[in-house]
Amino acid sequence: MQSDYAVPGAGIAYRESLLVCPLINKLLTGACLATLTLAALLFAGCDPVVDVAGANFPAWLICAIAGIALAAVARALFAATRIEPYLGPLTVVYPCLALLLSCVVWMIFFNRI
Repeated sequence: MQSDYAVPGAGIAYRESLLVCPLINKLLTGACLATLTLAALLFAGCDPVVDVAGANFPAWLICAIAGIALAAVARALFAATRIEPYLGPLTVVYPCLALLLSCVVWMIFFNRI
C-alpha cells in the first residue's frame, strides 16, 4: 500500500506525517519561530560584552577566537611530538578541541560563580 508520504526506496513500507493538516503545520512553525525570536531577544542582554579599543565585542566571540588559536598551538605541539597520526579523524579532533578550549577560556575568564 503506497501513499503520498511514501519513503523512496523503502518498497511497500511508508510512514505518514505527524502533521497531516497543512494549517496545523503552518501554525506550529509560526509558533516555534515566534518562540525562538522572543527567546533571542530576551537573552541577548545576558551576554557579557568586552570593550576592545573602544569597540564592544561579545565575550563568546573572544572565547571562540582564543579556542581556535589554542587549538592551532596544540596542533603544532602534536605535530612536533609526532602524535598527530594517532589522534584519529583530524576533521573531528581539532574542531572538538577548539570547542573544548573555548569553553575552558569562558569558564576561566567569564564564569560568575
